[in-house]
Parts: sequence; structure tokens; C-alpha cells
Amino acid sequence: MIAGLYLRVSTTEQTTLNQELELKKYCELNNIEIFRIYKDEGVSGSKTSRPELDLMLQDMRNKCFDAIIVWKFDRLGRSTRHLLQVLEELKNKDVRLVATSQNIDTSTPMGKFFFTILSGFAEMEREMIKERIKLGLKRRKAEGKPIGRQKGSKDKSKRQRLGYFQREARNKLIKSKKQPTPHKITIQPSTNPPIKQLNSNSNKE
Repeated sequence: MIAGLYLRVSTTEQTTLNQELELKKYCELNNIEIFRIYKDEGVSGSKTSRPELDLMLQDMRNKCFDAIIVWKFDRLGRSTRHLLQVLEELKNKDVRLVATSQNIDTSTPMGKFFFTILSGFAEMEREMIKERIKLGLKRRKAEGKPIGRQKGSKDKSKRQRLGYFQREARNKLIKSKKQPTPHKITIQPSTNPPIKQLNSNSNKE
């Protein structure tokens, strides 16, 4: 089996050496070949995008290894939702996830049970967020406050304000193009003599 090892510490004062030694020892005892060691040092686990994590996931999608080995699951992420997203992608790619200090392997019955429990927590977290949003909307409606983002008024950054005004200008331009342009009618002066003058000339003859 070929594995990618993922190490992470939250601050630059910490070191990944202890994690690395333990994971290497685990691979040696279980005859696992190490494809690469990915290290995110001084990066918080709350961030869903990290340089080495993103690289490891890309290598996983390219089928460079069969398993990902970490010291603890929180090395991958502290957010239940993010951790579940990673686990689901690993499951779809048929890649194992091993947490050595927690003795969990997602290819074993215990690991699959852990995945099920984690999915339940993630679902509960989503429902709680939905409930909080509904309560907030209900309260604003009862107070007579507008619901939703107001056009331009709540934009704080220059980029957001600029984007709003650009959209407004584009919409006005589209509306102006849809309106038909009135055609100008040019009346050319007549070269024929007036009718009265013709009648007077004919009487004289």
C-alpha cells in the first residue's frame, strides 16, 4: 500500500517532528510505502484551504496513493463539515484514512462506524444553522426590518461597491439597447414652383 502522510501544526513555534516520527514508524511496522509527506506549519485547522492539504487532495484525485495517514483527525480539520467533506471524497475515490493515535481506519468496521457518527453530527450541525437563520429572519420580519442584503447600502469594501455600480451601469445599458431608436425624417425642399404662381402665369397667357 502507498500512503500520503499529512502533518499540521497551528503555530510556527510548534513542530511537526513528533507527528512525522510516529507516522513513519506506523508505516514501517505495517509495510506501507510513503509517497510523500505533506506539512502545513503555522496554519490553523479552521481553514478549509491550506497549501499542502490542497496539494495532497489533488494527488489523491490523481490516484497517487491508496491511503492518507494522519496523527489525529483534527490535523485534517477542526470543522465537522469540512472533515466530512474530505472523508466523503476519500470514500468516493476508494482511499483509506488512518488516524494512528486514535486507532481509526476508515476501511475497518470501526472506521465505518466513526464515519456514520460523524455524518450524523454534520447533519445536526446543518439543521442547527438552518434553524438559527429562520429564527433571525422571523425576528427581523417581526421588527419590520428589511430581509436580505440591501442594494449597495451594506457594501463596506471598495470592491463590493464598485461591483454593484458596474452591475447597475450594465443593466441600464442593456435596457437602453432594448428601446427602439426613433428614425429621423428629413424633408427635402421642393424644386417645383408654388401652385399659385403656376395658376397666375397660365391666366396671363
